Amino acid sequence: MVKWIRITKYPLLADFLYEAIFLPDGIEPPPKSIIYAPELQVYIDCFGEKKDDMGLVAETGGKVIGAVWVRIMKDYGHIDYKTPSFAISLYKEYRGLGIGTKLIKEMLALLKSSGYERASLAVQKTNYAVKMYQKLGFEVIDENEEEYIMFYNL
Repeated sequence: MVKWIRITKYPLLADFLYEAIFLPDGIEPPPKSIIYAPELQVYIDCFGEKKDDMGLVAETGGKVIGAVWVRIMKDYGHIDYKTPSFAISLYKEYRGLGIGTKLIKEMLALLKSSGYERASLAVQKTNYAVKMYQKLGFEVIDENEEEYIMFYNL
């Protein structure tokens, strides 16, 4: 059984940020210290202290297995200062079970009920999650050599 818990501050976000790093097949994982790079710290630094910080975790058997969190930040998926950007991650053994889809749907509903008009994210073009985001209704608004910038109208 998976239960959904709303978070404001959560110490495991650093772990989930590392888990969110997409690695194509054959690429060695970077050291965990990579999460302290400024371009990644924007996702978790002082999380819960800003009014737009919202997060949910999936838990089963007393263990947190995944997280989705949003904040308005100048990240890879930044559109404007009214649009929260997504970060989502599950531990590997829980991927492909629909939990990520459910986390995203729950967060989209929370954002809509909180008055937001849209949400955004960035995803590497080779990431299998692109299809999941498109199936959920995210649309490509921009792209660069490696990533799509996607948005969802709430």
